[in-house]
Amino acid sequence: MSLAVRVIPCLDVDSGRVVKGVNFLDLVDQGDPVELATRYGVQGADEVTFLDVTATVEGRDTTFDVVRRTAETLFIPLTVGGGVRAVEDVAQLLHTGADKVSVNSAAITRPELIDEVAAHFGSQVLVLSLDVKRHPGTESGFVVTTHGGRKTTDIDAIAWAREVTSRGAGEILLNSIDADGTKNGFDTELIAAVREVVSVPLIASGGAGALEHFPPAVAAGADAVLAASVFHTGAFTIAEVKKELADAGVVVR
Repeated sequence: MSLAVRVIPCLDVDSGRVVKGVNFLDLVDQGDPVELATRYGVQGADEVTFLDVTATVEGRDTTFDVVRRTAETLFIPLTVGGGVRAVEDVAQLLHTGADKVSVNSAAITRPELIDEVAAHFGSQVLVLSLDVKRHPGTESGFVVTTHGGRKTTDIDAIAWAREVTSRGAGEILLNSIDADGTKNGFDTELIAAVREVVSVPLIASGGAGALEHFPPAVAAGADAVLAASVFHTGAFTIAEVKKELADAGVVVR
C-alpha cells in the first residue's frame, strides 16, 4: 500500500457535462467539468479522474477539447478514460494534457492493448479500470462488465485483476457497479479480494455517501478513495474526507 492515501474526485462526463446516476444509469447533470476540476484543485484533491462515460457506448473518441480545458486548470495529476482503444488514443490524450490514461472495455476485447500501452509509455501511465458486479457464475463471485456497466462478460473479476497487472497495468481503478451511486458505502469485500492478488496501487470507487465510509475502504486495501456525487453536491469536501481518514489513523497528503 502507498505511504499516503489519495482522495480523488471523479468527473463522469457525457456530452461535455459532468453527470451522475445510480448503478451507472439515469444520469443527471452535475455541472461543468472545467469549473468542478478547478474547485477540486483548490480544495486539495490529490488527483482528478475524468471519465467520458458514453464514449465507448457511442463508439467515439474521448472529448479531447473538454479534456484539454480541464487539464489547463489543474496543477495535480489528471487521469482520463473513455473511448481509449489504441496506443494512438493514449498518445493523443497525453498530448492533450492527461497524466495517466484509463482503459477498460478495449482491454477486455484485446488484452494485448495493456502490454502495448505499458511498453510505449510505461506502466505508470496506465490505469486499468475494472467495472465489477457480483455474479454467482464466477469462481470469485465477481464478474467484469463493459460499456459503463451495461454489458456483463463471463470474465472473473479477480482473475482479470491479476492478469492486467501481470501485463503491465500500473494502477487499478476498481468500480463497484452494485454500489455505484447508492451512497451505502464501498464494497470492502471486493476491495479486499482484489488487494489479495495485486500489488499495484488500488483506487476504490463506488458507494461513498458518508464520511465514515472512507476509512473502511482503506482498511480493506485501497491506496486511494474516489467519489463523485458527494463532492459535486457539496455533501462534504475533500478536506473533510482527509480529516476523517487522518482521525482514523490513515496517512493522507
